[in-house]
Amino acid sequence: MADDSTSTFQAGQTGLIIRIPEAEPSVRGWRERLDPSAQAGVPAHVTVLFPFLDESRIDVLVYSALADVLGSRPAFDLRFERCGRLPEVLYLVPEPDTQLRQLTEAIADRWPEAPPYGGRFAEIVPHLTIAQGQSDAVLEEIGTDLADKLPFTSRVASVDLIVHDGTKWQERASFALGE
Repeated sequence: MADDSTSTFQAGQTGLIIRIPEAEPSVRGWRERLDPSAQAGVPAHVTVLFPFLDESRIDVLVYSALADVLGSRPAFDLRFERCGRLPEVLYLVPEPDTQLRQLTEAIADRWPEAPPYGGRFAEIVPHLTIAQGQSDAVLEEIGTDLADKLPFTSRVASVDLIVHDGTKWQERASFALGE
């Protein structure tokens, strides 16, 4: 959920994320200090779709449709072996990213009123944000620190729906991918 700040998170906002628990030992300290989503309670993750529908719009039919869309996609493995950069952002690059892009596209196709990143960016760039809003020197320092902690692999078997309660992000549901 890069390019957001805690001041822009609002009660009722939702997102769909893939937790990457294998990243936590390497990135937790950096994320807690330098990633607003971590400060607001979001674990290490790759975003599938943010923002998603407002919480007030999520009902049993949305849960069922999410389960159908996501359950029709196979589980897969991701490898993280290098850092990438966006302006003022350092992130881990998930590879391969084809299935991540396909998940995002499938959800956005089903709910066109919820385009990726609110429609702010033309390209979907799957990533695990570590730090944002920092100088190049800080981002280079983090990249150097992470170099000897990579690579690692993560099994992606579910997508979580998270909701901002006005203070923190909370998991609302988890949807299994197919096997």
